[in-house]
Amino acid sequence: MPVDPSLSRRSYRRRVWLLRGIRAAFSLPGLILASSFIGFAALAKDAGLTLTQTVFMTGIVWALPSKVVLVGSVISNTALPAAALAVTLSAIRLMPMVVSIMPEVRTERTPRWVLYALAHCVAVTSWVVALERFRTVPRDMRTTYYAGLGFTLILFNMLVVAVVFVLAQSLPPAVSAVLFMLTPIYFLTSLWGSARERAVHVAMVLGLVLGPVFHLLLPEFDLVAAGLIGGGLAYGWHVVTKRRRAE
Repeated sequence: MPVDPSLSRRSYRRRVWLLRGIRAAFSLPGLILASSFIGFAALAKDAGLTLTQTVFMTGIVWALPSKVVLVGSVISNTALPAAALAVTLSAIRLMPMVVSIMPEVRTERTPRWVLYALAHCVAVTSWVVALERFRTVPRDMRTTYYAGLGFTLILFNMLVVAVVFVLAQSLPPAVSAVLFMLTPIYFLTSLWGSARERAVHVAMVLGLVLGPVFHLLLPEFDLVAAGLIGGGLAYGWHVVTKRRRAE
């Protein structure tokens, strides 16, 4: 039975863009993220988690800050409902990223279950890398490209966590801490450089200033308070400056 040449070409294009997405996962941002998971694996082992629990958490929770919150809850013997609420509040920050990237990924024929699966891959690293490179990716190949990028990041870091967990005793604590800090540093520089509005810079500066202040005043709600107040002030600044420009 003859094969439709158009289907053959489309299948070939999908393989090409899938491989390009996989390759993008091993770019500098992806390697920096992997180095941070080295520190996370050591942290999880010190908290008393098993290898299976740690690897499972890496794949299911995925975003690194949410996993740190969960491990911190385990260390402090927090009740399960409170730990679940803390992880949920930490994950809410990803919602704007999902809302902004899904319109760039989907087409009129994209099934919803594909978008749901790809939404699980959304974290700062995959979000930044994808939005930077989508300009060179055809729209009908973006789901394939992002699947290669997102799921490769998840699977690769699950492997990294498994290996480091086994070898964690030979890793000095200072090295784990330094590696763990590489991701937030990269996040800050990437978000600062990719910001399209000055209000984003204002929000980041306010967050850096207010975070330590609220950590002293409201240690249990420091991130929420700094985010709400800093974000609110940045948004107000954006509205005022936009009106002044219009006038």
